[in-house]
Amino acid sequence: MGKLKISPLRLNGTYVIETNPFEDSRGIFARFFCQKEMEELLEGKQIVNANFSKNYKKGAVRGLHYQSSPYAEMKMPRCIKGRVLDIFVDVRRDSPTFLQWDTIELTSENMKMVVIPEGFAHGFQSLEDDSEIMYLTTQFFSGEYEGALNIKDPRLNINLPLPISDISSRDNIHPFIEDTGFKGIII
Repeated sequence: MGKLKISPLRLNGTYVIETNPFEDSRGIFARFFCQKEMEELLEGKQIVNANFSKNYKKGAVRGLHYQSSPYAEMKMPRCIKGRVLDIFVDVRRDSPTFLQWDTIELTSENMKMVVIPEGFAHGFQSLEDDSEIMYLTTQFFSGEYEGALNIKDPRLNINLPLPISDISSRDNIHPFIEDTGFKGIII
């Protein structure tokens, strides 16, 4: 079994991690995470949570959520069943890519994981019914430091591949950037 392949994405600090699975007559074995191989990306941070999310309906959306300092978190989502479009938006106030977004399709077949650093809002849209993701985080959840962007915000202009079939009432009513004067967060 080979090492993880780590490749930078378009937005500074974001990466895609690809596995090098071993396959034989029994099935597949693959390393999904290696502290040693990801040491440089983690910069001394530890994984403190492993979270799971399942969307029943194709087109369902979760996000775009973030936590600000001192609870800013790195997230590492991976699709373990089905297909999702993972979405991440730079909300770092002083970043040259402030309010720019990127996406990556994560599937159970491609076994990719995306590394999203602190200072990014994160969400995803299910591209198949019953899609499941697992994601690792480097910080504990704190509702007091939680923030969100509305995925339908015209300022962001995020191109979802499917109409939204389901969204929580909370995610649906997050105000738009123009209405709040959102200036970003400091990490």
